[in-house]
Amino acid sequence: MWKDEIVEDIHRIREEYAKSFNYDLDAIFEDLRKKQAQSGREVVSLSRKPGLTTRWSGRAREHGEDAKDTNRRST
Repeated sequence: MWKDEIVEDIHRIREEYAKSFNYDLDAIFEDLRKKQAQSGREVVSLSRKPGLTTRWSGRAREHGEDAKDTNRRST
């Protein structure tokens, strides 16, 4: 079976990084946030536009939009 050295290297690095935080996701997340803040790069937060999922699931009401109740059939 063929093995990709680059992918194996990425997996090894990821494993070492997680192990350094004792696999604590909160600690990993906090470290990544710190690195993000220290990077000096602009961080852009993209707003979600209501799409088909929102329209058909009825979640549009949660976003303050008027939405028709699509879960009930009219007779």
